[in-house]
Amino acid sequence: MLGSGYPVLVLKEGTTRESGRSAQEKNIMVAQAIAEAVRTTLGPKGADKMLVDSLGDVVITNDGATILKELDVEHPTAKMLIEVAKAQDEECKDGTVTSVVLAAELLKRAGELMNQKIHPTVIVDGYRMAAEKAVEVLKNIAREVKPEDAEALKKVATTAMTGKISDSFKDYLAELAVNAVRRVAEEKDGRIRVDIDNIKVEKKHGGSIKDSRIVEGVILDKEVVHPGMPKEVKDAKILLLNQGLEVKKTEFDATIRITSPEQLQAFLNEEEKMLKDMVEKIKASGANVVLCQKGIDDMAQHFLAKAGIYAVRRVKKSDMEKLAKATGGKIVNNIKEFTSEDLGKAERVYQEKVGDENMTFVEGCPGARSVSVLLRGGSEHVVDELERSFHDAIGVVGVALEDGYVTPGGGAAAVEIARELRKYAVDVGGRQQMAIEAFADAVEIVPKTLAENAGLDPIDTLIELRDAHKDEKGKWMGLNVMNGKIEDMWKLNVLEPLRVGRQAILGATEAAGMILRIDDIIAAKKGESKGGEEGGKSGDEEE
Repeated sequence: MLGSGYPVLVLKEGTTRESGRSAQEKNIMVAQAIAEAVRTTLGPKGADKMLVDSLGDVVITNDGATILKELDVEHPTAKMLIEVAKAQDEECKDGTVTSVVLAAELLKRAGELMNQKIHPTVIVDGYRMAAEKAVEVLKNIAREVKPEDAEALKKVATTAMTGKISDSFKDYLAELAVNAVRRVAEEKDGRIRVDIDNIKVEKKHGGSIKDSRIVEGVILDKEVVHPGMPKEVKDAKILLLNQGLEVKKTEFDATIRITSPEQLQAFLNEEEKMLKDMVEKIKASGANVVLCQKGIDDMAQHFLAKAGIYAVRRVKKSDMEKLAKATGGKIVNNIKEFTSEDLGKAERVYQEKVGDENMTFVEGCPGARSVSVLLRGGSEHVVDELERSFHDAIGVVGVALEDGYVTPGGGAAAVEIARELRKYAVDVGGRQQMAIEAFADAVEIVPKTLAENAGLDPIDTLIELRDAHKDEKGKWMGLNVMNGKIEDMWKLNVLEPLRVGRQAILGATEAAGMILRIDDIIAAKKGESKGGEEGGKSGDEEE
């Protein structure tokens, strides 16, 4: 208040503000709510979620990244946690639920410390130290996996798919995933690099999951443009064309005045000649397959069919890039300026009916650095979820190949990290000790959740796990959720790439630290932009 008695309005009318402990408590509560939405999906015995969008489309999944992506959240803290899951998915393709559940648990433990009058900055500092130590412990318990060790890589893929819809066929799908990833793996500067974008996954409902197969090349969800074209071409010479086989329209408005039937016929003949010349040029180069990114005119289709050339139109740009890698061809932008050296090669290009649609298969590519996998399943929902779990599998196999190290699943790594952190906390001392011990307690949410989702007692399970980890020999001991026993995860084939655990710890710690530093939430009135009334009006007009 000023001396005159008038109030000073700093914030605009309608703005809400929460500060201090109230803001922190609300953030922690929101994080808990988001974690609870996905927590029950963790592990082989995790439950599925049915997500129905505003249009009534249904998604049935237990994939954390998909669930969080589909959630329409408003609170900024919830959005931050979803960003953590997104980063985890982009980096490792697995561990999204773990990262979100861990972040929420870190915030919950921090709330308890703040109730004991420990400042958030001290907690954040302790969490940072604990995260560094946790990553160090993970590296120490990790075991090396060689690129040629297909069995170990299969175990990594199997672990990623366990508990999903593909569970009963996981061994078969794991083999497909490992074969696909090893084909696209490249060695650069002494290190293996895997770009999983070079693996094209096509899905078609109908048939069994066992009908899924790998293709040494590219599958296109397209059929030949003309019924008179061959349905199979052996020893294929492929033209990858980024130009339409049609007469170009002018870029500006033009009027053509035709006053007699002869002039119309001459005009049509000239169009026909232009298209015929294009096809003759293709034929002369030796190409017997044309895969076109743009359209193919009806007349051009006729000439191509007459020449015995297999042609497909409207191929996606991403597929064209994969075709270039697989066949060794160059994408041609101008049909007048290409030679036979620009053509790609494949042993066979053919059309096959899959389900109720025709698809084009480009197979037997020399030294292919791009492969395709055709996934089959009983219904649309089955193949959609199958595709999600297969993407997880190829992602984790790629990460394991790149890094060359795996860690134990089944909560074994979490219990070992917690054990080492409690020792480390004593050495650190001071208030940070309490934050590090809180971090250790938070990490154990992973085995607790696994036990809960399997219908086991989480406290008894945790006591048994801690007991098993008392000495060096027990660092790979984890929970076998199938029988409720504590077993060696290496022997049980439950393996995760080192990067999955490391990213989950670092991502969760960074998010928790950022949220804990917030002590003021200032929210503008809904429906108004920052630019004031005028800005609000222009925003409405644009909508």
